Amino acid sequence: MAEAIDLPAFAAAFGRAVHAAGIPVAPERSARFARALALAPPARRDRLYWTARAVFVSSREQVDAFDRVFGRVVDGLADPAEGRGDPNAPPPPGTRAGPRAAPPHAAPLDAAGEGGAPSPSGLREPRPDGEEAARERALPVAAASALERLATRDFGQLSPEELRALRRLMRELSLAPPPRLARRSRRDRRGRRVDLRATLRAGRRTGGDPARLVLRRRLERPRRLVVLCDVSGSMEPYSRAFLQFLHAAVGGADAEAFVFATRLTRLTRALRGGQPDLAIERASAAVRDWSGGTRIGASLRRFVDDHGRRGMARGAVVVIVSDGWERGDPALVGEQMARLRRLAHRVVWVNPRKAARGFQPATGGMAAALPWCDAFVAGHDLNALSAVAEAIATPRSGR
Repeated sequence: MAEAIDLPAFAAAFGRAVHAAGIPVAPERSARFARALALAPPARRDRLYWTARAVFVSSREQVDAFDRVFGRVVDGLADPAEGRGDPNAPPPPGTRAGPRAAPPHAAPLDAAGEGGAPSPSGLREPRPDGEEAARERALPVAAASALERLATRDFGQLSPEELRALRRLMRELSLAPPPRLARRSRRDRRGRRVDLRATLRAGRRTGGDPARLVLRRRLERPRRLVVLCDVSGSMEPYSRAFLQFLHAAVGGADAEAFVFATRLTRLTRALRGGQPDLAIERASAAVRDWSGGTRIGASLRRFVDDHGRRGMARGAVVVIVSDGWERGDPALVGEQMARLRRLAHRVVWVNPRKAARGFQPATGGMAAALPWCDAFVAGHDLNALSAVAEAIATPRSGR
């Protein structure tokens, strides 16, 4: 079986080769090429050729140079002009007509050892018994991309390099709370409320008879997203990954980020900014109780008293990231969760320990908080964060 190729690395190397050949392409083309390969994995050589050509070639004069780069980078086994169905096309400059010998590092055309001889164009000849038509040589490209490798890796086991790659993938998460009805309204033919003033003004044109009703509809606004993340000692293996999750969350139009261990710290302003490295560094420096003790109940009480009752939690979707270990009184956790539940539209609890085999929410803090949660999900890897995003977007079905 052919070894998988890292899609971002392959796209970047191919873009540099195209640029070195004299085709003016920006690094953004390489990123676009990587996204195209992720959406449509090129199982055949012709699909890879047309995907790359659609991204990198912008004029007819660039086709010859692109063909030379493609033939050299992929494997050099075939003239790309043959893939375009042009048997009379001249050979690329610097080459001679006829079949080309495969370079020493080129992969064999038939990795499975099946019958049929390869043609100079990289296509398999038809089988003698006619069981199937000629098949394109399979390319060992992108069987496992960076997304696929990190999707099932536990956050507590990631290296610093993998955490940096995860940061880019987290920014693509869609954290969209359900909308809410605003107080303002606008005219709409399908509205449910009659705009009496506008209807009477329009009736002046018909002698005071309101022949047409002017309707209005209430506008919708996205709900506020509030994330409170536990950075105590028991959450230390996951704290760095979830700090990047907080940075992705505050990228929204209306989102707030807090962390807590023995005290509550607001990080919304520190995490906002165009440079993720600087934002996360500022946020880390602002947390004084990193990897300290755990006082979930006291931190929730501080949030409700100082921020929640003043409007931040009213009608918002509140996400709490914690394993539920409480060094204080668990009854305080249940009391403050009940207060928070009365204010918030929806409360989602994310516990990365939930994915462990045989997990039971038996810790004092977790057991006290669970009755007041609308959703209880694991957030231990990138796939699990998709479930978190789904829980955030789910509207409340009822108390």
